[in-house]
Amino acid sequence: MCAHVLVAEDDEMQAELIRRSLLAEGHSATVVHDGPAALDAVRRLRPDLVVLDLMLPVIDGFGVCRVLRRDDDIPVLMLTARSAEDDVLLGLELGADDYMTKPYSPRELMARIRTVLRRSGRAADRREDPVVRAAGLAVDPARHEVSCDGEPVECTPAEFQILLAMTAEPERVFSRRQLLECTRGTDRASTERAVDVHIMNLRRKIEADPRRPARLLTVFGVGYKLSGGRG
Repeated sequence: MCAHVLVAEDDEMQAELIRRSLLAEGHSATVVHDGPAALDAVRRLRPDLVVLDLMLPVIDGFGVCRVLRRDDDIPVLMLTARSAEDDVLLGLELGADDYMTKPYSPRELMARIRTVLRRSGRAADRREDPVVRAAGLAVDPARHEVSCDGEPVECTPAEFQILLAMTAEPERVFSRRQLLECTRGTDRASTERAVDVHIMNLRRKIEADPRRPARLLTVFGVGYKLSGGRG
């Protein structure tokens, strides 16, 4: 079951771990770090599930859940560092479909997400297709394959992880540090400068003219983004 999941988590490392776990499961993910951004993303993106940290800044998870339940029926899985029974009960009373107490294992979190999605049926009409597509690219995390405009593209493990992250969120600007984190476990010796090399090599493989890229764009002073939209 392929779903789009909104991750509302103010801890950037935790959010990135969840995002990468979701991509490995064949889902797509959007990450936000505060309550107002979470509510805005729900209105714009209509996700199939919200993974919602209770300790969000500006508007906490309770407030976000209260607004969501007033306006929508999107499934919510709450994350809390507070195991007090009153907090858990309040979250459930506000309409959360499930909750997990930190620390948790990513494997257990993915199992809970599968259960909530299955119960809700929100993603039941999506194709059982883990392939992530954007800007003429198709990235298959299950088969570890990439194609560009229908033609196969050979990628190193680090290049594959970078493309997977960027294809899942086209138009999002990634810093070099964020892209470096995507390669952890495949390219442990890399530095942020190595990301530039990976991008240069990817441009040679997917751009008609690597010197004038139309897909993998540099955002000066920030990092890189994949341009071209979904599909």
